[in-house]
Amino acid sequence: MKTIRIVILALLSGSIGLAEEWGGFRGTTGSAVSNETSLPFKWSKDEGLRYKVALPGRGLSNPVIAGGRIYLTACSGYRETRLHVLCLEEQTGKQLWERQFTATGSTACHPVSNMAAPTPVTDGKAVYALFATGDLAALDRDGNLLWYRSLVGDYPTVSNQVGMASSPRLVGNIVCLTMENVGDSFLAGLDKKTGKNRWKIPRPREINWTTPIVLDSGLVLFQNGQEATAVDPETGTVRWRLKGSWSTIPSPTAGEGVVYLPGQQLKAVKPRQGSDQPDELWEGGVVTGGYASPVYHRGRIYGLTKNAVVCLSASDGSELWRERVNGPFDGSPVIANNKLYAVNGKGLTYVIELGEKPTIIARNDIADTIQATPAIANGCIYLRSDKYLYCVGPK
Repeated sequence: MKTIRIVILALLSGSIGLAEEWGGFRGTTGSAVSNETSLPFKWSKDEGLRYKVALPGRGLSNPVIAGGRIYLTACSGYRETRLHVLCLEEQTGKQLWERQFTATGSTACHPVSNMAAPTPVTDGKAVYALFATGDLAALDRDGNLLWYRSLVGDYPTVSNQVGMASSPRLVGNIVCLTMENVGDSFLAGLDKKTGKNRWKIPRPREINWTTPIVLDSGLVLFQNGQEATAVDPETGTVRWRLKGSWSTIPSPTAGEGVVYLPGQQLKAVKPRQGSDQPDELWEGGVVTGGYASPVYHRGRIYGLTKNAVVCLSASDGSELWRERVNGPFDGSPVIANNKLYAVNGKGLTYVIELGEKPTIIARNDIADTIQATPAIANGCIYLRSDKYLYCVGPK
């Protein structure tokens, strides 16, 4: 009996490697770190794949996985006005259902982007799919429509002629949105059951592509070019904010009670209980150089520049090492089992063993254009291109 209790406690504390799900962009909370310990690290376009599934259109969104199902979005048709939400069986890749919608907002965007740029979110019971057109669909796990909102219909001046890419974040019963653009610009918390606004916070009319993350405190952190803002997801109350000059593409990261804000340099701040402004710890080091967001892991910050993986000390921002790789990278890095996975635009995945000095243990080429961030769930790695979803894992 004592042995059984020890095993149960270990499972609950996470000290034994457990299979995990991946509920949104860079994971359920946005940490980009998985506790999976039995992931593959070598594959190619011909070997190491569990399956490869053809997709109906383009997309920058990563797949999300929960409850034995994979959800992903795509866009197709003339000027990408056809919006797709797909559901696949996790084990086999078999398509269970597909729903299509017609865009209600503008489909104008930069050629590198598309209307399926935001990543959906799921809790395993429903999926919430936002498109760059401002269309937001909520579907249950069987594909039944729960509710639908045309955010451009609700707020007609919403506009971003180069494309919107910020992904929603699901926290409890609230779908948190970043709708920052040159028109009606705001943050919003929507009731996941009805789609109605629970709260709405005005923002400067400036284009922003960052995605919020969930902090250990349960607050949701939003970042734009002028401010980092921590919000109570249930009420929309701003708990703290910090003015500055931050990135509008790479999203923030956090760990051990410290928040790391990317910009021209990285800034570390620590929120204080009862204070509406965090303590500023240090500023320095560069871990971004394009679209990829940094990731915190075990006292270090990792990021991708155009042609390097960079590692900084989380305690003071000093650079610990830099490993040359061939970019550029459109997606962000993810970490599992002390390995960093980074996929460049040509479909080459670098697998790097982390430590005092990095070791590239694999270069896995599937020879396909990859712009999406990898997803990790239940012993598999998922890579998404415009044409295919690749599941890397044992058959």
